[in-house]
Amino acid sequence: MNAQEKGTVAMMTTPEKLEFQEYPIPKPGPGAVVVKVLRSNVCGSELHIWKGLHPTKRQGVLGHEMIGALHDVGEGVTTDFAGNPIEKGDRIVSAYYLTCRKCTPCLEGHFHLCEHAYDFWNLEPEVAPHFHGTFATHYYIHPNQYFYKVPDNVPDIAAASANCALSQVYFGLDKVNVTYNQTIVIQGAGGLGLNAMAVAKEKGATVIAMDHVESRLQQAKQFGADHVLNLSEHKTMEERQEKVLALTNGNGAHVGLEVAGVPAAFAEGIHYIRSGGKYITIGNITPGKTVAFDPGLLTRKSIQIIPVVRYNPWYLHKSLEFLSKNIEKYPFEKMLDAEFELKDITSALDKSAAREVTRASIVMV
Repeated sequence: MNAQEKGTVAMMTTPEKLEFQEYPIPKPGPGAVVVKVLRSNVCGSELHIWKGLHPTKRQGVLGHEMIGALHDVGEGVTTDFAGNPIEKGDRIVSAYYLTCRKCTPCLEGHFHLCEHAYDFWNLEPEVAPHFHGTFATHYYIHPNQYFYKVPDNVPDIAAASANCALSQVYFGLDKVNVTYNQTIVIQGAGGLGLNAMAVAKEKGATVIAMDHVESRLQQAKQFGADHVLNLSEHKTMEERQEKVLALTNGNGAHVGLEVAGVPAAFAEGIHYIRSGGKYITIGNITPGKTVAFDPGLLTRKSIQIIPVVRYNPWYLHKSLEFLSKNIEKYPFEKMLDAEFELKDITSALDKSAAREVTRASIVMV
């Protein structure tokens, strides 16, 4: 490889400001991989950082939802983490975090809680190997970072969301064992919510989708929602609860899933769930935001709350298989409604934060 070959990263210098920087494309070390980024999505977590709402990250290279073409491999790398042979040009997706397999959470089987998950993602781009985030032309995948080859029938636009939105909700729904003849209430019909609807539907559940944006609810129907509830039309929690009870023979849902990212949604969720039910919370990721909560109701109804951050990394492989099997059944390609070039990434972030677009994608050209 030409040692002078360079790539570009979009470096956030402070919240809502970024600049482009160039660095030599690194040669991957043993067990590592370098990909040329094909597409990288704007996820809600990027928007939290962009708006200065993240508890620690105030600068650096953003981006984690991506698909890339295999550019170079380090010594010893001949297959992906599922054992599939790989070669230059293959389309690759990776978990966006590290799994050291040595820290206390890893030793206890909680790979998704690895204490070293973001060791490199938090580094400044001037620190080698430079390409720590996917809002860039290239991305460095470390030896402790699971990656998988994308099935041939899965297009880039669908695969790019697999390593975050789809894998995370798949992991969460497996944790509560969603199954046939159950009803699930999903709070939020953005990227996480839509993927969750498809997975829950394939598991045999009846899906109730909640959101305040009508276009999202119409899209929810295409992703398996049996019933949709517009929060703008049902303005109080009591109205929404009455609607859910009417749809569940007066019992409430078996499972609730919060992917709205709003503390008030978390407080509401237990009101929609039947006694003995389960409640998954994924969307609220910013510490320090609080909301009034009814612990007595939680106890009386004996509802289990299951918080989920990230996912065990092999769920990325499960997600790719899910996409491959259901790619003709659900309109995954329509989940992203706006495309931008890397040079226009500020606009992509601003328009996403202002909800002028639902899901933006950065396409490298």
